[in-house]
Amino acid sequence: MLKFVMLPPQDDLRRRWAARLQDELPQFRVVVAETDEDARREITDAEAAFGWVSPDLLCRAEKLRWMQSPQIAPPAEFYYRELIAHPVVVTNPRGTFNDHIAQHILMSLLALARGLPDYLEAQRQRRWDEEARKCPYVDLATATALIVGVGGIGQETARLCAAFGMKVIGVDARWEYDAPSIEKHPPEDLDSLLPRADFVITTVPHTPETEGMWNGERFPLMKPTAYFINIGRGRTTRLDDLVAAIENGVIGGCALDVFEIEPLPSDHKLWALPNVLLTPHIAAKDADNIPERQFQILLDNARRFAAEEPLRNVVDKAVWY
Repeated sequence: MLKFVMLPPQDDLRRRWAARLQDELPQFRVVVAETDEDARREITDAEAAFGWVSPDLLCRAEKLRWMQSPQIAPPAEFYYRELIAHPVVVTNPRGTFNDHIAQHILMSLLALARGLPDYLEAQRQRRWDEEARKCPYVDLATATALIVGVGGIGQETARLCAAFGMKVIGVDARWEYDAPSIEKHPPEDLDSLLPRADFVITTVPHTPETEGMWNGERFPLMKPTAYFINIGRGRTTRLDDLVAAIENGVIGGCALDVFEIEPLPSDHKLWALPNVLLTPHIAAKDADNIPERQFQILLDNARRFAAEEPLRNVVDKAVWY
């Protein structure tokens, strides 16, 4: 019998998942470790685990072969040197909110294209102003979207952009999805592509290579009318450089759901800049079907693990995704 440990911290959802796994897969003994002490004891002979295996736990894990990450893009400390070197296979729940985040991206894109921030400001001031929009209107049928990071979210975003008649250019290090509507490019082409885009949409995870990739050297390569949309990870973007680019007219504006500093301080300049839309890292927060989708990936991988079949959503630990 295989042993599967649900690592802390626990909540009602994880406990329900553990019970469902036990009911559906009798070849596993599913253990819920409520405390760190429980985790240290139970990890020693476990073949599989859900959650973060800390350096202390990894040293104790004598039989661990598979670990399911609760997050697609966990914090930087998740993939530490010893875990990367360890033979344990890590999988994640990617693909469970592609549609929700893509819809959030399209919300931001449409709002910026139509000048919604200016009209909202007029509304707050109870001002009927047909000339409230300060930036040029963007006709999506003639516009270009550059999507940086064309995984599941980027692919779905590309599909929605194409439905509006937009030209879509994609940049990705590993093309895992069939994307017939996208002009495909490798990462080294990025800087030469930026001048073509009316919207630069980044969905890339935070990795050693992507940290701070959006900065004072890259924003000037964009059109002065272009908009920057970040729905990936905040630490890919230097906020001070982004603020300077907007203040100085280097780019037209931005929409952010993720930030270099979270929560964004109340006195940060971004709050008051024109043509800026900010949401507090909630692009997929309230979608009711995401937990069930994530459980189904966990369940499928557990079945595959027991049958010694290839697992889904295997992570390249060295690059963190």
